[in-house]
Amino acid sequence: MKNLILFTVLVLAACTNSVKKEQIQMTDLRPTESNIQAAIDSLVKKHGVAFQFPIQKGVRHTAALWTTSDGNATEFIGFCQSNFLADQKKKQLLFEKLSIYLESLEGHFNKITLDLRQNVDLNNGELLDVDKTFSGYSVGAHLQDDLYQNKIAFVVALNFPYFTLEDKERDGKNWNRRQWAEARLGDQFVSRIPAEVNQAVAKAEADADLYISEYNIKMGCLRTEENTQLFPDKMSLLTHWNLRDEIKADYADKDKGLTKQKMIYEVMQRIINQDIPARVINNPSYVWKPFSNKVFENNTEIDAAAEPDTRYQQILNNFHAQQAVDPFVPEMNTLIKRKFSGEMEIPVEEVEALFDNFLKSPELAKVGRIISERVGRPLEPFDIWYDGFKARSSFPQEQLNSLTTKKYPDPMAFEKDMPNMLGHLGWSKERAAYLAARIVVDPARGSGHAWGAGMKGEKSHLRTRIAPTGMDYKGYNIAVHEFGHNVEQTVSMYDVDYYMLHGVPSTAFTEALAFVFQSRDLMLLGLNGQNKDQERLNALDNSWTLMEIMGVGLVDIHTWQWMYNHPNASSKELKQSVIQISKEVWNKYFAAILGMKDQPILAIYSHMISNPLYLAAYSYGQIIESQIEDHLKGKNFPDEIDRVYKQGRLIPQIWMQGATGSKLSADPILKQLNEVLK
Repeated sequence: MKNLILFTVLVLAACTNSVKKEQIQMTDLRPTESNIQAAIDSLVKKHGVAFQFPIQKGVRHTAALWTTSDGNATEFIGFCQSNFLADQKKKQLLFEKLSIYLESLEGHFNKITLDLRQNVDLNNGELLDVDKTFSGYSVGAHLQDDLYQNKIAFVVALNFPYFTLEDKERDGKNWNRRQWAEARLGDQFVSRIPAEVNQAVAKAEADADLYISEYNIKMGCLRTEENTQLFPDKMSLLTHWNLRDEIKADYADKDKGLTKQKMIYEVMQRIINQDIPARVINNPSYVWKPFSNKVFENNTEIDAAAEPDTRYQQILNNFHAQQAVDPFVPEMNTLIKRKFSGEMEIPVEEVEALFDNFLKSPELAKVGRIISERVGRPLEPFDIWYDGFKARSSFPQEQLNSLTTKKYPDPMAFEKDMPNMLGHLGWSKERAAYLAARIVVDPARGSGHAWGAGMKGEKSHLRTRIAPTGMDYKGYNIAVHEFGHNVEQTVSMYDVDYYMLHGVPSTAFTEALAFVFQSRDLMLLGLNGQNKDQERLNALDNSWTLMEIMGVGLVDIHTWQWMYNHPNASSKELKQSVIQISKEVWNKYFAAILGMKDQPILAIYSHMISNPLYLAAYSYGQIIESQIEDHLKGKNFPDEIDRVYKQGRLIPQIWMQGATGSKLSADPILKQLNEVLK
């Protein structure tokens, strides 16, 4: 479930549609070194050597953003002389006013974007072309250029310059809250991206998101080769989320579960290979036999053309849109760098090394053997989603569906129950009401997601799929996950001391709390579900699910690395490469554990299409969740959650030190797994 709270990236990295050609080409734009030094020398002379470091840093950062369209050398020097603030009271007042203005801009743009996307994101009936067009419109597309033209961006750059990740890691542990907030203000202006470029990014992402949100498989239309129907008539599963969750649910079906899982896996392979017949996607008018790939209409076999590599064209569209951004962010000139060193604030090399180290752990093969014993057969590729360690696996799916559909017939029922759920988790009645009043529940068109408020006074949005018959267990499980996101979004917006520190270090940290909530879904239904060995079973489950999500994260990373090495690839070439990459990752880490080679299943995740390079956040989210859960033992749950998430948007390692007293590491998961396996 993707978390859509990173609206700031679009809002504060956008410009006008009337960007001049010479600006886009980035030619002859920067002040010379002599201009920069002249500005520094004049300011040091005026304010004294005590201000030499902030002067140098501020002037050089301003120069990195200044172009010939902003003024000549004399005007650049004059701007620096007139706008650098050595008076700390005036600087504090400037910071406070900028925070107010930026909160208003971001918050209202966030609200407008929600309004423009509502018919695409929510189950509001038929979609019109105008809905799709507005959903891809970047409402903040003029903001950054305006802020450069009126010189506000340069005032920020000069007085609150950008600190690199290395700076923050080295010095941040000694900063106070105010210094951190000022550093985050400096993060707002690190590049100048033309609006037409940013608009293309927004459109590519919106198109891909819409493509995925309508990619349903009508399960009641599937047949075995013997013409047997395995799934209910009206079952419609979104790829990949619902298909995967159905595989998980089918472990409880001792009669037809394995047969259903094999059919779903065949469907997934058809999607990955793009030989799925185009007309069976989101269409209940045809009967489809996935194993032979035959399509029938009125009991007569018909010709059915395959989907024309559309899945991979969506990835390419996102890639080409991001390519156009690259020249305007010299220090992070690929989406890979922007996502990891920028958004996650963890270099991709560290991510790959951590994943590689964990996936090579010999303990994972032992877990695989335990699963094989539990299911009573050799493992299948889809057993990467084995769900039998979880407490809910002891309850039949029908029982859970019956309970959730009755309890939550519509979004309002879930919304009304949120204060009670928070009360069950330990929050006081007053605090629970405070948090719940700032969250609204919407029926999602696609899979569930959470969308945070952009300012105080607005609400976070919880989206989950709700059928006309009510919220089934899958929808409920997703809703509880998104509820965790919303609680984080509310605490880290309303209870953080500085607006510039609102949020969390990266999406991985909001995923962590979503996982913490999701693991308590049965308890919130009033079901115990825990047995005396549940803690040990949780250790097995955590390691197995982390293995799976790390694998798909590596496929996502390696796909983008391949595209940057092959920028002119066709959708067909990309398809072949993604399939090959998924098999290579499988063979390197999974083949020995599951007992078969050359499986493409790791390429099924829809995030690769609609939310590029997001998947690694889930792995870090799970690692963070494990550390937080370990930290919570013996402590007051709501008090600690509130304390931890009030830290706001520090960098990951400093946030984790403040939250749990230790740095990010998968070692605690492996340590717990070793103890269980003994």
